Amino acid sequence: MSTRGINFLDQWIANNIPETTKADVISVDELTHKLIADAKALGIKRGEIDEEVDSLYRTILDAIVHYQPGLPE
Repeated sequence: MSTRGINFLDQWIANNIPETTKADVISVDELTHKLIADAKALGIKRGEIDEEVDSLYRTILDAIVHYQPGLPE
């Protein structure tokens, strides 16, 4: 288990999923690639994130579909 991985993912989603993002394959794919690049820049390996969620793609898609602005982090 990687606390660092899940903490990064939670914070990244809170900061990078705007309410205007569409729940389509291209948008989710672009966000997935950006998340992985941002994690890598901080020295967080994808495996640290992957071990915390069943599907990174589905996690981002769910964040878009269930976006609720103003919720505490």
